[in-house]
Amino acid sequence: MKNFSLASMIFFLVLSTAIIKNTAKQIEDEIFTVKENIRVLKSEFENVSLEYDYLSSAEKLLEYQSLYFEDELIQKKIRNIKTYNLSRNIKKIQDFKIGKE
Repeated sequence: MKNFSLASMIFFLVLSTAIIKNTAKQIEDEIFTVKENIRVLKSEFENVSLEYDYLSSAEKLLEYQSLYFEDELIQKKIRNIKTYNLSRNIKKIQDFKIGKE
């Protein structure tokens, strides 16, 4: 009887150890996946944040123009901007339109 209870106790311990190790491995895999997703999202956030910081307003662009480009950039009115359209081998210059047509 002692041998049976000792063998069953050892079997129970081995089985529970295997289950715990398997569960821990699954949790580690999930943690790794979440960390990788966070890393990708952080990188994307940094890019978007950088873009926002540098291109957040026209005043900021004009400030950067005066700092880095001297007089190379000029301000244009949006209605003076034209688009060159090549569709079906037809070349056409059109006014720039904002929004869906």
